[in-house]
Amino acid sequence: MTGTIIAVTGTRREASVLKGAGLVVLAGGGDAAGLARQIASHLPGAAGIISFGMCGGLDRALKPGQWVIGKRLVGAFPATCDEAWARALAARLPAARLGAIHADGTLIASADDKLAIANASAALAVDMESHIAARAAAEAGLPFAILRCVSDDAHAELPPAIRLAMRPDGALAVGAMLGSVLRQPGQVPALTRTLAGFAGAFRELAQGAQKVGPGLAFEER
Repeated sequence: MTGTIIAVTGTRREASVLKGAGLVVLAGGGDAAGLARQIASHLPGAAGIISFGMCGGLDRALKPGQWVIGKRLVGAFPATCDEAWARALAARLPAARLGAIHADGTLIASADDKLAIANASAALAVDMESHIAARAAAEAGLPFAILRCVSDDAHAELPPAIRLAMRPDGALAVGAMLGSVLRQPGQVPALTRTLAGFAGAFRELAQGAQKVGPGLAFEER
């Protein structure tokens, strides 16, 4: 493989499962401008850009731990994913669903909002970074791909603490989460269920990353 692959994700924990020569992994942490600057600094010598990590399910058939591969992106920056790269990813993860992904930088926390986006766009899933990665790839003329693992399904209501869970540097905002729980202790059961679901999805994220391989299937496109 000639050049580096830039993998764009949300949190440091998601980034930690990716290891490989020629792979640059960037955690956005919900800081769109900062993430765009990070990507730009690594564009010289890059061969492709992939959005990787967790996502929220919009399709009601998707369950936590299932994989989705982007064919196109809708939302803040509509884009078409590289067909050859998507096929290569699907060959490594044959159970994955292929389809549209929505991204606009917003954490979609409610089931009603997920349903509205699904009905409007027929998107399978939603994440918070793909539009930034797609814009950078388009401007640089690089192949773009999306590979995401479902962390919460279309029926899930994310509790308030989850909405505060990510620091701008991609680290876990433990203090903000604890503060949210202290202010709204009634969310504890929902938070416990949500974190348990995230933990299971993260295990699949790590296992799937190993199946896809260190180059994230780019060399097979």
